[in-house]
Amino acid sequence: MKLCNYAVTIIFLLISIRANAQSFYQNKYTDTNKSIIDFSTFKGQTVMVVNIATRCGFTGQLDDIEKLYKKYQSKKFKIVGFPSSNFGGQTPESNDEVGKFCRLKYGATFPIIEKQNVIGNNKTPIYKWLNSQKGFESEVAWNFEKFIIGPDGRILGRFPSQVGPLDKSITSLIEKNIQ
Repeated sequence: MKLCNYAVTIIFLLISIRANAQSFYQNKYTDTNKSIIDFSTFKGQTVMVVNIATRCGFTGQLDDIEKLYKKYQSKKFKIVGFPSSNFGGQTPESNDEVGKFCRLKYGATFPIIEKQNVIGNNKTPIYKWLNSQKGFESEVAWNFEKFIIGPDGRILGRFPSQVGPLDKSITSLIEKNIQ
């Protein structure tokens, strides 16, 4: 009987873990301006999630990320930047300094979250969720990897660092899914 109870408990726990699997919209983060960014406000919108860095060979993409944001933000499109120092310590600055750098050097107006881990066992919940979705299970490979989330909260596409934010593959996916 104990073995049966043990098996039932394990099954219940597995079902609970699966049932409580976080959705895209259940995330909340503090940005570098100390504002809470509640992902539930993104329902019905297309969103780009991108891990950013301040001292990376791809840091110049911040300029094009801002251009993309300005081009589509009035059409229910959002961008959220996640600074990370996971790749070669390429974001050594404090959260405040990261925000200032992105705003002053690149004119960033999209939300920039406080620094997070995007890989490994301690990665932030949004990246755990991104990496748990079918077809997107692999870890982020480097800074400036981009995920496009559709208005229904599902991942529509994932683009490596080498694909710039204004690349046709990204802009056409956004245009196809903005309202």
